Amino acid sequence: MQTSTEKHNPHWTLIRDLAVLQVKLIVDGFRDVVLLPASLIAAFLSLGRSEDGVPGPQFYRLLAVGKQSEHWINLFGALENAPDGIDESGTFGDTGIDDIVSKVESFVVEEYRRGGVTAQAKSRIDEALKKMRRKRDRDSDTSESAD
Repeated sequence: MQTSTEKHNPHWTLIRDLAVLQVKLIVDGFRDVVLLPASLIAAFLSLGRSEDGVPGPQFYRLLAVGKQSEHWINLFGALENAPDGIDESGTFGDTGIDDIVSKVESFVVEEYRRGGVTAQAKSRIDEALKKMRRKRDRDSDTSESAD
């Protein structure tokens, strides 16, 4: 039987928390590997099943499952065992990745409206897509005439 001091030995707590974090990182990484292709498939399904200009719910259902799994994994739950004085706030500031993406998106949209670099890039992409379609159409015409 363990005494109270053995049960709450901070060294063993740290070792346990390290082992649990490693398992959680593996589970979290596996989830991310699965979510990468699954999110692409779900997004294409959502776009393909649009009705009245509204995409289908598949992509956002997948996001909901992903968020639930994030809560279930609780990657940093061991912070409950951290000693007093560990500062959990402020390292990255109040700005998150979503804020950064929003700023970049606003910049790109504004550049496009002004006819800047992104408008040129859009024109080049459109031209490349047209060439790909023409080539595909020629290839399908060639294969049909060979039959």
